Amino acid sequence: MNIDVIDYDSQYAVAVADLFHGAVHGVDSQMYTPEQKEAWAPTPPDYDKWKSRLDIKKPFLAISDGRLLGFIELEADGHIDCLYTHVEFQRRGVAAQLYQRLEREAVDAGMTRLYVEASRAARPFFESKGFVTTQLNEIQRNGQILVNFTMEKKLTKR
Repeated sequence: MNIDVIDYDSQYAVAVADLFHGAVHGVDSQMYTPEQKEAWAPTPPDYDKWKSRLDIKKPFLAISDGRLLGFIELEADGHIDCLYTHVEFQRRGVAAQLYQRLEREAVDAGMTRLYVEASRAARPFFESKGFVTTQLNEIQRNGQILVNFTMEKKLTKR
């Protein structure tokens, strides 16, 4: 499978919102309950909110044959706000390619640290990329408590 990681293109806004919703609701129910997943990613997605968000965040997109496979967001302070892969393409290198592009961009921009609030499902991926957990978080959202982990990685110049 050939994957291209591209800069954000607004033609994919609805696909990004749908991918996020599907990825969250596809998380193993032993990690997050159906109620927690609905609090995290309400049904249906708020497409207007997503379009506005994406115009600001401008994520990197993983595309194959015109289909969105995943996305990742990098903020100016090194914060990774989102990393999601389509449920049909998880564990096939999509997240790794997105992360590789993000880290290269971060280093090129002179960032010295990346950090993320990783879900239980995402934590092993970030650990495999050299991130360490600095804090466990309990977030209240729509009447549910969601657990995630603040993780960080120091960057070195090439």
